Amino acid sequence: MKATKHWYEEWFNSPYYYQLYFKRDRKEATDFIDKLVSYLKPPKESLMLDIGCGRGRHSIQLATKGFDVTGIDLSQESIRIAKEKENDHLHFFLHDMRLPFWINYFDYAFNFFTSFGYFNTRREHNNAIRTISESLKPGGVFVIDYFNVHFEEEHLIADSKIEIEGVIYQISRWFDETHIYKKIVIESHQLKEPLTYMEKVVKFSYGDFTEMLAYQQMQIQEVFGDYDFSHYDVKKSPRMIIVAKKMVRK
Repeated sequence: MKATKHWYEEWFNSPYYYQLYFKRDRKEATDFIDKLVSYLKPPKESLMLDIGCGRGRHSIQLATKGFDVTGIDLSQESIRIAKEKENDHLHFFLHDMRLPFWINYFDYAFNFFTSFGYFNTRREHNNAIRTISESLKPGGVFVIDYFNVHFEEEHLIADSKIEIEGVIYQISRWFDETHIYKKIVIESHQLKEPLTYMEKVVKFSYGDFTEMLAYQQMQIQEVFGDYDFSHYDVKKSPRMIIVAKKMVRK
């Protein structure tokens, strides 16, 4: 009997996922990485881990600045495409963030564009945070970019329609006490019938992240509210960009 794939395994492998979210915002990714590097000021020899790297758009930007970057993702198709860009300072691996990766190796770890919150249980998410913490050297820095739950609920658009290069995306959004949902119906003359995908992401708050990170020996240093690194406001900020540091054991 064939095991049923989770929604993120199906959706993240689809070319429509990248067309909908990433095809037109390369400049945004570049600008964000520029601001992040300006803020963090990493030494040139820094080793960096991009968790949930997708096709590597952020990893590639970091590598062009001279850092040694490793990207991991559980999407086979994404890693296949990312590997075409590999070089001496840029590496990609098919890997599930819930499982251990290289231990005490990286100076910085990143999780961008809400590449978290997909799993079924809190234990799975804790395992992912554990992987990240263990991958960092003591004193290493972790940055996670997540949506701000309170802003998302207040500004949620129930229904929208987007057309990109002849492909129509009908999007429905809603939420309950624990998750935010998005149903995407895709129509195209290249498809015999519409495709339907569902996103389901946990409504983790700042307090949730504080707890999960602390349990894995990481302490929050700063939190920003958008990609311009503005002050985080729990009601007004669209993003929650958390900067945490792995504690050094005495």
